[in-house]
Amino acid sequence: MPTTTIVTGAARGLGAAIARHLGARGHHVIVNYRTDSDGAAGVVEDIEAAGGAASSARADVTDPAAVEALIAGVLARHGRIDTVVVNANTAPPPFAPLISLSWNDFAAKMTGELAGAFHITKRVLEPMRAQGDGRLVYIGSTAADYVGEGRLAHGTAKSALATFARHVAAESGRDGVCALVVAPGAVRTPATAGLLDGDRGEVLARESVLGRILEPEDVAAAVALAADPALRPATGTVLRVDGGWSVLVGGPAS
Repeated sequence: MPTTTIVTGAARGLGAAIARHLGARGHHVIVNYRTDSDGAAGVVEDIEAAGGAASSARADVTDPAAVEALIAGVLARHGRIDTVVVNANTAPPPFAPLISLSWNDFAAKMTGELAGAFHITKRVLEPMRAQGDGRLVYIGSTAADYVGEGRLAHGTAKSALATFARHVAAESGRDGVCALVVAPGAVRTPATAGLLDGDRGEVLARESVLGRILEPEDVAAAVALAADPALRPATGTVLRVDGGWSVLVGGPAS
């Protein structure tokens, strides 16, 4: 029986790469999207063309009613949900120092980061506990551990997400549910292209053990590892995927 996996925010960028990679590894991937139906359809086509199985599902994961319909629909069709990759981020980070950051922008980032994680986790825990198995993989960021100019909102939100995941792991581990965070460093996606062009991208590449900026496929491979049932003993931890940047720059080692 194929593993049934939901990837939120999977119509483009990092989420799309994760969905394609999991599809190639035998998961039946539910490609979740909020507005980009064409992008989601393209990801489904890519997975199927490579011999995998996929379908798309529209849902704003910050809306509890939409999440209820999404999970109920997947359960009705597949009977179980094995993995959820919480990737959707409905609010782009406002890159600004506190002195020029408005509360509304800060609050929007926190809500955009956490609301989807909260609603979909709360809804999916019951069926995962009932089947005695499940994996929740949250896409975090090394920004949770490193202070950078203008990253107050982004870093705070990602730090809160990691704390949320640890509590989920503690509450659900004995029910067979594993919760992990995959925390990428700088990744080259359409959303980050402007930020990683020029001098900044060159500096980040030099500070990486690999000598380059990460690609979405690098992170997707790490998510596939986190989604493997064999990694259940690592529940509650953070898998840092930064190309060795933390090795050269210094910081948390795990």
